[in-house]
Amino acid sequence: MTKEMPPELRGKRINTISDHLKDRFGKKTIKLAIDGGFTCPNRDGSKGFGGCTFCSDTGSGEFSSDIDDQIRLLSDKWPDAAYLAYFQNHTNTYAPVDELRKKYYEVLKDPRIKGLVIGTRPDCLGDDVLDLLSEINSRYFLWVELGLQTIHEKTAERINRGYELPEFDRAMEELNKRGIRAVVHLILGLPGETREMMLDSVRYVSGKPGLFGMKLHLMNLVKGSTLAVTDPDYVSFPDIATYVELVVDCLEIIPPAVTIHRMTGDAPREILISPVWSFNKRTILNSINERLNLLDTWQGKKYTGI
Repeated sequence: MTKEMPPELRGKRINTISDHLKDRFGKKTIKLAIDGGFTCPNRDGSKGFGGCTFCSDTGSGEFSSDIDDQIRLLSDKWPDAAYLAYFQNHTNTYAPVDELRKKYYEVLKDPRIKGLVIGTRPDCLGDDVLDLLSEINSRYFLWVELGLQTIHEKTAERINRGYELPEFDRAMEELNKRGIRAVVHLILGLPGETREMMLDSVRYVSGKPGLFGMKLHLMNLVKGSTLAVTDPDYVSFPDIATYVELVVDCLEIIPPAVTIHRMTGDAPREILISPVWSFNKRTILNSINERLNLLDTWQGKKYTGI
């Protein structure tokens, strides 16, 4: 077990993506969420309809908007920021590669954009798409986000994920082979999952070669999702304290070199059903840091390398 904070943490208890990007670009770096107009194999009938059961009808992209509008709103607070374009809504590699090339490079023409973040599914990374991503990665800053959510197949079926774990393993291997940064999404509080099941997912992902970052999402029940119809009374965690304890336990087993991109959820209040406290993002994040300080622990303190 690590006895001292490793250098990757820069004297802090969490290796946040914001600190990593500031080190890389020398300034505040902001992701601009954009809608590339994509759909998803879970929506168009290729693998199913309605999307994953937790997903809103916008494809979990409620905050995406025009790049110029976003920069205009942000420039007063951060006049000298760097920007990354985040293809967020739905599955952003789910289109013919010529269409992907056009959309990606159109955004990269903007001199204010320093790189791309592309959210997708592991089963939507064919060789031609991987070759395009490799090409972009050789010229620009890039990371690819994979929506895994859980390693447990029973849960995956329940949430209508539409692919099995070996697809994720293959995607991680192919991205790593090409030197493309991979960020993995996990959802804490999916229906039917125990605390230990969630920790098992974190352990599994933490052992993947080439893992650049991890997102820990709080399971929010939102309007417009299938789950809101089938399980309208579902609450993932009873209170902030219970959730915070789990997140700290997760952080302790994530390697310190892995960047942390998210530790809670971000559903707009107008579509949020539960947990009712989850819109208090600042309180949740402060509570996580307070618990880390209280326990004198940090990201990776209990990582075993397994």
